[in-house]
Amino acid sequence: MGELPTSANDLATASNFLPAGYRDLLLVLSVPGLYCLMVVLGRRLKRRHGVRLGYLYHLFALGLAICLPARLLEVTFPHFREVGSFTAILGAIFLIALVDRYIWELYFQQRHRVKVPKFLSEVARLAILIIALFLVLDLGYGQTIKGLLIAPGIAAVVIGLAMQDLMGNIIAGVALQVGKPFQHGDWLFVENRYAEVIEVNWRSTRLRTVDEISIEIPNRDLAKQTIVNLNLPSRLHAMRIPVSIDYAAPPTRVKGVLLHAMVNAKGVAPEPKPKVYLKNFADSAVEYEIKFWMSDHSQYPDICDAIRTNIWYGLQRHGIKIPYPVRTVQLERPARNKQQEVQSVARIMLRQQPLFKCLNDNQLDALLPRGRVVHFGTGETLIQQGDQGESMFILVNGEANVVVKRNDSPMHVASLSSGDCFGEMSLLTGERRNATIIAQIDCEVVEIGKPVIAQSLKENPDLLNKLSELLARRQLEIEGIVAANTQPSVVAAKQTQYEATFGDKLRAFFEL
Repeated sequence: MGELPTSANDLATASNFLPAGYRDLLLVLSVPGLYCLMVVLGRRLKRRHGVRLGYLYHLFALGLAICLPARLLEVTFPHFREVGSFTAILGAIFLIALVDRYIWELYFQQRHRVKVPKFLSEVARLAILIIALFLVLDLGYGQTIKGLLIAPGIAAVVIGLAMQDLMGNIIAGVALQVGKPFQHGDWLFVENRYAEVIEVNWRSTRLRTVDEISIEIPNRDLAKQTIVNLNLPSRLHAMRIPVSIDYAAPPTRVKGVLLHAMVNAKGVAPEPKPKVYLKNFADSAVEYEIKFWMSDHSQYPDICDAIRTNIWYGLQRHGIKIPYPVRTVQLERPARNKQQEVQSVARIMLRQQPLFKCLNDNQLDALLPRGRVVHFGTGETLIQQGDQGESMFILVNGEANVVVKRNDSPMHVASLSSGDCFGEMSLLTGERRNATIIAQIDCEVVEIGKPVIAQSLKENPDLLNKLSELLARRQLEIEGIVAANTQPSVVAAKQTQYEATFGDKLRAFFEL
């Protein structure tokens, strides 16, 4: 008995001893079986491993099922070479699908958490197709790679000139991928504008501005420019805004206002801390530059808006002017004093407050003109819990929220509206603020400071006793003694004790 064939060469040698009719029959019988085997393999790869296969895979499976047995059995048929070449190209497409799934997605993205640039995967696909094409031409048609690369001189020059820009962009794209000056999602400053990297392809790099406008820059042009990457070495980067202030404002005071405006703006990073620089003494103003840090450049317009809004309100509160250009002539007609209007409204509100009912008309009229009218913008903090308080506020216009921090968690406890007063306990006793007040809408308030109350107490000594009595009554109400204990003697004793305590605190705090 003869031995069984153990290799493809042995099978081909053995097939030579078969009659031609048997070889044709064996070919016809093997094609369906091999095709079905390839289809089963394709379904397994697609369903269990997620390999993206389409109708081209069926053509590849059919071509392989025809060409492989015909090659082994040395059976020829019309257009055999063309069918084999077409099958080889389809095989390269199948190989590309395997590389995309097993190498780029499973190995790099899922296993090593590395996102492969789209440009690199496209280069790999092109390389596989070119290699397959060269092999088909070499093995199927006898065209060597050397012969393929040596084209007629004139044709090579014409093609080279026609593809000069394309090849330059492709080479520049490869250089950008190798050097990695940026990647998808980075914010760049290029061509005098800020834009986010969306895609790097064969010919160009696509960017998108904060206005959702797409910009496409050829890779060769981009490689020649100085690329400023805001996301390297980290996403945290600094931005600057110029501000012009009146010469009459002291620089230290101006810097405090500008720092406060940046700290309270949403989107500004708390660390590193913002900074203010006095940059220049210009013709009509002192030029300052504020520097703040941010991590998401898409929020840059909103952050600038919040900072500039806070600056306007802060400068108004501190009486600091934003100067007009020297060449501008401004003519204004005398208008009614806004300060007097607000104080008139505040006087009516104060008369309804229990704290100030102990003041007569003369004392109240002497107190208000010494107050200061200030404005707060939406979202600004009027007073901060835990801060030292030496002033109280009368809310003339607007609405505000009362927030108390408990266990490091802010809790909304009350709302304030026009006519409400706040901050009076810290003003009269020197204790720290026990709550945070945040403007819900634009607020107009009258601030009464410690020197104003001190002057009123010096001019009216009996006012000290009235305030001590009122504060003692409030303390009894807070502790629930008035409501819980009906014995007048106990209430009177506590009242006397608290009056003496608050009287001592008032004298010590106001240095009376």
